[in-house]
Amino acid sequence: MSLINTKVQPFKTQAFHNGQFEEVTEQTLSNGKNWSVVIFMPAAFTFNCPTEIEDAADNYADFQKANAEVYIVTTDTHFSHKVWHETSDAVGKAKFFLVGDPTHALTNAFDVHIPEEGLALRGTFVIDPSGTIKTMEVHSNEIARDVKETVRKLKAAQYTAAHPGEVCPAKWKEGEKTLKPSIDLVGKI
Repeated sequence: MSLINTKVQPFKTQAFHNGQFEEVTEQTLSNGKNWSVVIFMPAAFTFNCPTEIEDAADNYADFQKANAEVYIVTTDTHFSHKVWHETSDAVGKAKFFLVGDPTHALTNAFDVHIPEEGLALRGTFVIDPSGTIKTMEVHSNEIARDVKETVRKLKAAQYTAAHPGEVCPAKWKEGEKTLKPSIDLVGKI
């Protein structure tokens, strides 16, 4: 079953965020105000993960301009994330939440858990302010992501939420033309 258009399941965990430990729950992701981008990674102190965190950090201003908060999740603890943030130049750039999931509650709820490894697949989820999952991408761990595409998908989800009855075509970017599905478009695109 797909997670698209379902609500985030209840959870409670700890994150390292701006020098502090903070509790993160499903209510954090469904506060009625902000969009959330949840990015799962296998584990702290690995090879590809710091490159993705640095990419997210380099694009964090775009997420904030789009009224979205970023949550990086690994199956490690928030204590590990604190040390990772302090010892890796790439991870040290993160101003967003580094979420620990040592119980695997989140990786299981988002269906990205690898039971035989105790790790997460690389999953990316865009969640609207009501806590509804609007986009998801999950792939094998040897392939790192491009956060610019996540920002594009976030903006497309925000646009369609604000403009019911319109859809964003392939490669749509903010400000570009959308489509209004109708019988008149069938076979004309």
